[in-house]
Amino acid sequence: MIDIRLIRENQPLVEDSLKKRHAQEELQVTLNKIAEFDSEWRKIKKEEEELRAERNRLGAEINKKKKAGEDTEEEIRRSGEIGDRIKDISIETDTLKEKIREMLLHLPNIPHESVPEGETEDDNREVKKRGNPEKGSGDVLSHYRLAKESNKIDFERGVKLACHRFSVMADDVAKLERALVNFMLSVQLSRGYREIAPPYIVNTRTMTGTGQLPKFSDDLYRCDDDLWLIPTAEVPLTNLYSEEVLDERDFPVKLAAFTPCFRKEAGEYGKDIRGLIRQHQFDKVELVKICHPNTSFQELESLTRDAERILELLELPYRVVELCTGDLGFSAAKTYDVEVWLPSQDRYREISSCSNCTDFQSRRANIKFRSGDSLEYVHTLNGSGLAVGRTLIAILENFQEDKKTVVVPKPLRDFMGQDTIEF
Repeated sequence: MIDIRLIRENQPLVEDSLKKRHAQEELQVTLNKIAEFDSEWRKIKKEEEELRAERNRLGAEINKKKKAGEDTEEEIRRSGEIGDRIKDISIETDTLKEKIREMLLHLPNIPHESVPEGETEDDNREVKKRGNPEKGSGDVLSHYRLAKESNKIDFERGVKLACHRFSVMADDVAKLERALVNFMLSVQLSRGYREIAPPYIVNTRTMTGTGQLPKFSDDLYRCDDDLWLIPTAEVPLTNLYSEEVLDERDFPVKLAAFTPCFRKEAGEYGKDIRGLIRQHQFDKVELVKICHPNTSFQELESLTRDAERILELLELPYRVVELCTGDLGFSAAKTYDVEVWLPSQDRYREISSCSNCTDFQSRRANIKFRSGDSLEYVHTLNGSGLAVGRTLIAILENFQEDKKTVVVPKPLRDFMGQDTIEF
């Protein structure tokens, strides 16, 4: 959530950030309305301060007159009027404050000054590439064909059990997925992360804290009793510390969790229909950092390297791109996407998105730290370390031999207990 003081003191900066993001015009209307309500709120608060000062003066005058035996009826009457007006003002300001907060929840984060300007993913900037793709679509079977023909990933039964974009993994592919989860967690724990096993269902307040609500409600699975299935472990991990004051001596807080994730993909209809690329349920190892504002962009670089390390160890070709302003996520001030090479598509595909959300989420979730005599909002970061299903796809395609055998990457062989997977 954007600091209301930023809108109050520099509204053109916020307007410019919306333009750079190519945000919908209605958000500009929302911004203007916030400024209008805030101006009204400050005007009424000023009136309240003046009335309280007047009531204090009247109280002193009443005491003085009572001691002198003088009549105080007029002062008491006026003091009563002031008290009634202050009660009305309290209701008015609370109502305005809630309206402002509700509207602020719809405004995206301010892009960092270093983020390149652009409108779509075509404007993203490649900042790193590692490994040379050795295979393309003519050299391999797609993961979809490979797994479907061997029945090691059963898409039809996934539909039968749930609906479209669900699947069932079996045999060595299920084993490979489990090996990847254990491997990813082992690597990240060795890099200083604390493993957490959070709930997969959270409440509305928790979803709102990290920016999933209200904006992305159409993409989320809602349960009964004001509960939601998590779209990413970022949600419970970040909100572990909601409404808390942290000790900056503990920074950076580094958390890692493996969870299934659930998304309707309502805005992605028709994309990546076949295979595991865009499932409604998918597994992910998520990384979250909570840190001091002065170090958050350094921590973003480190977080991205943590995600890259998995691909380096697996010897999978990948690249890192810096997202432009128009492609930034709602909560992010700056984001690096890590993209792995998928031979069947002859292209790189996102496998991790590493973002610095600055104080955008911590304001929503009310996560602070003590700095001297004052309290400040922490900065929060998140990134996948990695998306398990997409890593599995990359292995099935990049390590495929003779379109029927997949060589298990060396770091996974102890977890798998085998060197190859036959299809």
